[in-house]
Amino acid sequence: MGIKLDSSILRKVAMALSGLFLIIFLTQHFIINITSVFSSEIFNMFSHFMGNNFIVQFIAQPILIFGVLFHFIMGFYLELQNRSARNVKYVKFKGGANSSWISRNMIISGLVVLAFLGLHFYDFWIPEMKYKYVDILAENPFRYYDELVHKFNDPIKVVLYCISFFFLALHLLHGFSSSFKSLGTDSKYSNSINMITKIYAIGIPLGFCFIAIYHLIGNFVTH
Repeated sequence: MGIKLDSSILRKVAMALSGLFLIIFLTQHFIINITSVFSSEIFNMFSHFMGNNFIVQFIAQPILIFGVLFHFIMGFYLELQNRSARNVKYVKFKGGANSSWISRNMIISGLVVLAFLGLHFYDFWIPEMKYKYVDILAENPFRYYDELVHKFNDPIKVVLYCISFFFLALHLLHGFSSSFKSLGTDSKYSNSINMITKIYAIGIPLGFCFIAIYHLIGNFVTH
């Protein structure tokens, strides 16, 4: 029993650490993207640096991709393991009383977020790789802003984008605070941590939606 308990704890800790790592990436991604609202020059400068820095491209980026895959595979594994360990009758009777809808459906919000990441890679990452390594076009440090704005000229895509971030908010509302619990954070800080994680879980997805809607409106105004 001790070995199983230890391995279960280790998996939860690994899940928590990978989640916190992805939150760092999400924050960095948001900071860069929000600059597109205020200054195309600053956005181009940041994007050019991130897109042409060796450490970012060939060390941080592979680690990020591994982190995404690890987090979601481990999440699905833990969810299936938890479901198989529950007593079915007990869950039907007490499930809603013992946990929130969000916590019971993390696998659903996770699947939606994973689908969005696939679309995001298709929409941004693959064209970038094609530009640099397939077509081998000359680097233009001023191209990034126009490419970003062009991605948000389709209202349907913007709606899907915002729906995806709604599910990300649901995922973060439970997952962010749970990560600290899995790491054994002192209970005397739990209220502060819960407040901060809730602000982040709602604020960052709303911020990404704002960026998309801002550029959508800008496209309509300029055309």
